[in-house]
Amino acid sequence: MRKEMEEKIFQSTEVDAILLTSPANMRFVAGFTGEGYVYFSRRQKVVVTDSRYVIAAKNECPGYEIETWTSDGYFVNLSAHLNKDENVKRLGIEDEVMTVSLYHKLEKQLQKNEGKSPKLIPLENKMNQLRQIKTEKEQERIRQAEAIGDRAFTKTIAKIHEGMTEKQVAAWLEFYMKEEGAEGFSFDTIAASGEHSAMPHAIPTDKKLENGDFLTMDFGCLYQGYCSDMTRTVVIGSASEKQREIYDTVLKAQETALLGIRPGMKGSQIDAMARDVITDAGYGKYFGHALGHSVGLEIHEGPNFSPREETVIKPGMVITVEPGIYIEGIGGVRIEDVVIITEDGCENITHSTKKLLELTAQKGLSLIHI
Repeated sequence: MRKEMEEKIFQSTEVDAILLTSPANMRFVAGFTGEGYVYFSRRQKVVVTDSRYVIAAKNECPGYEIETWTSDGYFVNLSAHLNKDENVKRLGIEDEVMTVSLYHKLEKQLQKNEGKSPKLIPLENKMNQLRQIKTEKEQERIRQAEAIGDRAFTKTIAKIHEGMTEKQVAAWLEFYMKEEGAEGFSFDTIAASGEHSAMPHAIPTDKKLENGDFLTMDFGCLYQGYCSDMTRTVVIGSASEKQREIYDTVLKAQETALLGIRPGMKGSQIDAMARDVITDAGYGKYFGHALGHSVGLEIHEGPNFSPREETVIKPGMVITVEPGIYIEGIGGVRIEDVVIITEDGCENITHSTKKLLELTAQKGLSLIHI
């Protein structure tokens, strides 16, 4: 499988060899989860790392030579392998993620190769494009990650009570994700209440949950390297008519998009289905972000569901659907599921309820009204 993938990479990039430095692409191509870099051509496949990751790399990267870099320089090993690969004239690099500092180190090392240095070719977005359509194994890992999030959410809402802090809500979500099998988190957990929920990427604070607050929770975990992502918004106490109106508008927007997704559509067309619902309800100016983003080895991948996305959606892509309304001084609502694009629509792999939960709770007792 990896050999076929490597050949596909060469065909799509038109280079003779590739240098990978990003964690996601090193894992995607070689299975390597440590720090260092991966070099591969049609003749050689090498992982260069330090002593902390050598044993792990031997287990993770069958078919690859495992080397430790020397004190002489970070790219000395690479230079030696390029000298062996006489036919390498074009070396692909990840220009979108390689730092300027690392690029200068690479250039400096290659200048020592006495005229034998290959031309550095930016891979641009080609590696990410190769990761857009997930294999069945990748899809299953994301399903498992999303299921962990579902179970963690169910356990967490039973703990939430008035007077609890946003930080405590985030801590419970993270604790339960770990308890349910997560190896880590996809991103920093968001728990935003009251006026804070009007900030889509709010940082949890010591603010206490108050009666009448919206509470938006956006969280995700890692399972065998793959990310999950979900958002749910609840109300502490009883929801007002205005809160119900906002929540129902967001839910209708999401459900409209979920029902309308079809392969062959552009990401912008899918975004418009949800955005039009929110605009028609009079809240268009309060929905400022894209409808969704792809997930995989990274939490934000392409393509997106956004007003500018011209990529055609294809079966096997895994993308979030997360409309929101955010009103400064009042609060906000976001509802987010992850879907796998199928031959005739999509499979929603997020299963937590989307009915508006009103949590009337005291410490040690949680009553949920739906």
